[in-house]
Amino acid sequence: MEIDNIECVSVSDGFIDDVIPPPPPPHNHNTHNHNNHNHHHSNHNHHNNVNNNNNNHNHHRPPPPFSSSKTHNVNVVHPTTSVHELLECPVCTNSMYPPIHQCHNGHTLCSTCKARVHNRCPTCRQELGDIRCLALEKVAESLELPCKYCTLGCPGIFPYYSKLKHEAVCNFRPYSCPYAGSECSVVGDIPYLVSHLRDDHKVDMHSGCTFNHRYVKSNPREVENATWMLTVFNCFGQYFCLHFEAFQLSMAPVYMAFLRFMGDENDARNYRYSLEVGGNGRKLIWEGTPRSIRDGHRKVRDSHDGLIIQRNMALFFSGGDRKELKLRVTGRIWKEPPNSDGSNVCIPNLC
Repeated sequence: MEIDNIECVSVSDGFIDDVIPPPPPPHNHNTHNHNNHNHHHSNHNHHNNVNNNNNNHNHHRPPPPFSSSKTHNVNVVHPTTSVHELLECPVCTNSMYPPIHQCHNGHTLCSTCKARVHNRCPTCRQELGDIRCLALEKVAESLELPCKYCTLGCPGIFPYYSKLKHEAVCNFRPYSCPYAGSECSVVGDIPYLVSHLRDDHKVDMHSGCTFNHRYVKSNPREVENATWMLTVFNCFGQYFCLHFEAFQLSMAPVYMAFLRFMGDENDARNYRYSLEVGGNGRKLIWEGTPRSIRDGHRKVRDSHDGLIIQRNMALFFSGGDRKELKLRVTGRIWKEPPNSDGSNVCIPNLC
């Protein structure tokens, strides 16, 4: 497969607009209807009796938890408000972790958003100091909550302050798009990402466990950093991504090919692959285990876990006057059946 065009990797820093939610509208205390003047006299007396009884009863009723006698610029938390809602940042709506900040009126927000709102409370617009809400931090310490990926199958229950660490490595968390030509923020399960790669990134899709690709580029000495179009293989009922890139390694220009598995690392260990490149009676062979797409393509590239070819060697393999890159990369994928002791052995099994 000859690919004439390359796509250079460029990463730009994103910027999040500072959006401050408006203050909540004032609570309407005037909820009683005063237009009921046409009631029968007996009904009026009856209601007066009921109201008097209620007033007497309310006189001895203790105030609800979290209530306050002050009503000006104060968060009035109703008894039905869950602790989880109290721990939600009003700006980013994420769960808050220490340090949890509060203004002089008691409104809270997370430490990340404190800088975003330019030290102004997003609720009452008062200036924020360096006041920490230690009480809310202590309440959070006593909580145990389900993983946020529980709807995707995670059964775990974790202490509040351990939950975030688990979710960062949860096996049920969505996968990030493995496309390497640009920084793509799409996440999802594997079937969704396969459709996304095919329909949105227009990558090459192939079936089978062997491949033979030809990478072509004119004026290769002018290209120091480049990424060729991703290729996706459907093999053994799984999906694999073949990457080919040019970059600088210790001030020397190199090309690198490597394979990534569209699934978790534990499943990736069940497979092996080989890559071969050559010409003029010479060849280089790489054999290894595909990396999971949990590891970003840049992480795999920087670990040098793949077939690396010096540019001069690649041009030697290309033949001719060495002014054009014509590199043919062949390879295959096989599955490693477990042996009797449960470990994996390297036994080729072509499909």
